[in-house]
Amino acid sequence: MAADDETPSRPAAPAPGGAVGLLPPSWSARQPPRWLPRALLYTVLSIAGLVATFWVLGKLQSLLTVLLVSLFLAFAIEPAVNWLAARGVRRGAGTGLVFGMLLLVTSAFVWTLGALLVNQVTTMVQNAPDFVEDLIDWINTTFHQDISGDDLTEYASEWSSSIEGYLVGIAGNVWGIGTVAVGALFQVLGVLLFTFYFAADGPRFRSWVCSLLPPAQQKHVLRAWDIAVDKTGGYIYSRALLALCSAIAHYLALRVFEVNSAFALALWVGVVSQFIPTVGTYLAGALPVLVALAHNPISALWILLFIIAYQQFENYVLQPRITATTLDMHPAVAFGAVIAGAALLGPTGALLAIPVTATLQGFAGAYVRRYQVTEDAEAPPPKKRRWRRRSTAEEPRR
Repeated sequence: MAADDETPSRPAAPAPGGAVGLLPPSWSARQPPRWLPRALLYTVLSIAGLVATFWVLGKLQSLLTVLLVSLFLAFAIEPAVNWLAARGVRRGAGTGLVFGMLLLVTSAFVWTLGALLVNQVTTMVQNAPDFVEDLIDWINTTFHQDISGDDLTEYASEWSSSIEGYLVGIAGNVWGIGTVAVGALFQVLGVLLFTFYFAADGPRFRSWVCSLLPPAQQKHVLRAWDIAVDKTGGYIYSRALLALCSAIAHYLALRVFEVNSAFALALWVGVVSQFIPTVGTYLAGALPVLVALAHNPISALWILLFIIAYQQFENYVLQPRITATTLDMHPAVAFGAVIAGAALLGPTGALLAIPVTATLQGFAGAYVRRYQVTEDAEAPPPKKRRWRRRSTAEEPRR
């Protein structure tokens, strides 16, 4: 009976040394699973694909930046193109008309500021001797010094030699400067070309993108596209309207205080203060104050006070009324978006930060559900009353 109960042994297998023996019980557990080689292959291919993708994105960074800028510029001018298309103008002709108006405004702005710069430099060169004499008299009177014009001439000669050496170094690197300028020119032309195509063929491009997606996701893409166009166009519209109001107000103030080149300075203040994020207000206000300071310090003080007063009026009265129907963004959110955009893409990211943030804010408003805060949530929770047991000494006597 004991022999019948014994389990049959494993079939004999050749041992490594040629002998025949039994198979170890843990031999099957030591074999790797069948899916492991395939998983290792997929992992290696995935890592190689990621490395190749990042390498390609690094090489195409400039092209992707141009496409991103062109896309948001097309979003900005698409409301105007749609308005012209609704009145019978072909999209290509309407896009060309909008482009022509923008180029005309930009050229007028650059020409006006160039004339202002030439005028101010010419005035400073002509008034330089009188200004130097007044400066010497003020220094001698205030600090009890005895500085003559010969001392300043000696200092000026030293500075001129240093500036001359610096200019010679710049002239030696003219090939590199020319290469950078040509590259920047090609990028600008690329932005204009892609912006024209994105705006002129907007509906066709949108249909092509939606044809790559299932029908259930196409409505989300179209809604996101409309939100991006509305928010970006609203941002440009609100900034342009605020720039117009600022330019008119500062032009009247500069004319009242008899500051030269009032139109060019007012145009500078209006455009720079509205279209350059965060630091645009300070850059815009500094130039009129400096120009007025060169002629009359009292006028410069009044101009500075007017700029501060108008900034408060714009922040608390004018801007909330204009951005109520176009774009409403908290200043802290805008400042953080500009810093993040500058960290990612430099100056281009700083300029695109606010439209991109406005688009994301529009997505959140369209897809994120909000609830009304009730009175119970606003009121603080009632404090729990602590009960303590009276001691025998505190119990009232009967």
